[in-house]
Amino acid sequence: MGRYLVTGVAGFIGSRVAELLLEGGSEVHGLDNLNDAYDPALKQWRLERLRSRADLQFDKVDIVDREALTAVWNPDSYDAIINLAARAGVRPSVREPALYIETNVLGTLNLLELARERGVAKFVQASTSSLYGAQTPRPFREDAAIGRPLSPYASSKGAAEMLCHNYHYLHGLDVSILRYFTVYGPAGRPDMSIFRFIQWIAEDNPLRLYGDGEQERDFTFIDDIARGTLAALKPLGYEVINLGSDHPVRMEHVISLIEAYLEQPARIERLPEAPGDVRATWADIGKARELLGWQPEISLEEGLKASVDWYMAERAWARSVDTQDL
Repeated sequence: MGRYLVTGVAGFIGSRVAELLLEGGSEVHGLDNLNDAYDPALKQWRLERLRSRADLQFDKVDIVDREALTAVWNPDSYDAIINLAARAGVRPSVREPALYIETNVLGTLNLLELARERGVAKFVQASTSSLYGAQTPRPFREDAAIGRPLSPYASSKGAAEMLCHNYHYLHGLDVSILRYFTVYGPAGRPDMSIFRFIQWIAEDNPLRLYGDGEQERDFTFIDDIARGTLAALKPLGYEVINLGSDHPVRMEHVISLIEAYLEQPARIERLPEAPGDVRATWADIGKARELLGWQPEISLEEGLKASVDWYMAERAWARSVDTQDL
């Protein structure tokens, strides 16, 4: 139990983290600017579920706006800040890099400064497996070099990590940086493959597949990610920790599983590989096991079935969620 500031609370990961905190008896102050980086219908759906809880305080705030952040800050402060607000996604960052630097770097800096000024002891920062470049040996370890990112998104997250280390070194802030690997699940982001593939197959729309389908991703179920995020609230000093499934799978295999659960074939439209994407991701999660006592519990088959079941239950509105390339 405690009092936590959760940014990006209407986001995919943020909403589930807030839900687990509330279920555990904690107070949550959630911030989100509810932008249109992807279809806001999903953000509104997640937020409405959270707003039914009396112990949630919500403010519509952009973390880039230091004045607005200061205005809504709880005078009793927080036990920790969990910064899950971000501009996410590799392909959109190639087109609009400035948006990514602004939110992911300046926004993080604003929160770190307020944590320093107001005496917040713990800071959890969301990061990404996209930091590991094309030449990184697999499985990806946290001590791998990240100096050659392939996208502005990865660059912005790397810069945020460096700022977090500054504040640990200079001001003693306890920081856990979590590098998430391809998070999926019910009410997931519509700009990521799992939501899109389910919608496109269910509605008999062409499934746009970038690359040859042999590329691999370390898919990690949302509940496992949320549990790992809460585990990282413990005092650790300064640590960078992978949260992934440690089980990369080919995109073509994922598609075949979704086809089976929907009992519907995909109409695949093959496209060139997307710029900035890596061919394969694979998390070494030894550090998460050692420091957090964490490991994933939900298999890909279970997670995909849960995602398909959610979509079919919410299909009346989920079929109209915008899944076009942004």
